[in-house]
Amino acid sequence: MARTLGSRAEVTGPLIRAVALRLFARHGYAAVSMRQIAAEVGVQVGTIYAYTEDKQALLADLLSTHMEMILAAWRDDSQAPPLTRLDRFVDFHIDMSLDHPDGVFLSYMELRNLSPDNLALITGLRRRYERGLQAILDAGVVSGQMRIEDTRLTRMALIGMLTSVTNWYRDGGRLDRDQLHHYYRGLVRGAVGAAER
Repeated sequence: MARTLGSRAEVTGPLIRAVALRLFARHGYAAVSMRQIAAEVGVQVGTIYAYTEDKQALLADLLSTHMEMILAAWRDDSQAPPLTRLDRFVDFHIDMSLDHPDGVFLSYMELRNLSPDNLALITGLRRRYERGLQAILDAGVVSGQMRIEDTRLTRMALIGMLTSVTNWYRDGGRLDRDQLHHYYRGLVRGAVGAAER
């Protein structure tokens, strides 16, 4: 197959990653071959190996990049009241999930395809992010603003609820983002036993 694009690293590398992310999210990691990725990018399959060791390394790189982007973007203010922090987390998690749905999908559905070392890396990054919510919930319990019997279980339930918004929400639908944030803040406050706003 002849190249249809130049193999300039600043173009080809990011394009390989973008195409792989889209194909893995749409068809599943196991169903996508490096040949398919190369065909969509417009390069020979061997070119891909100049940018990644193998398909496993590509998946791990996509997942770690996604988690590192989230970690870099999240800013918690530990001096703010716990409910304010919780509201900010809700808005942030929803927006990141809706703005990066393919990365979110891979982060939850393709962990099973990671090697043990890569799985340890990605779950470590996820734990770092989830510890942010855990700290908010713990502070809410200590302050008396939240009534939670098991903060760890609550953290996992909230992450699942907030992430699942990608399954049904569409921009331009019945709710705009502000309405979505408001509604989910109320749901989350109810889940943690906080008083209504």
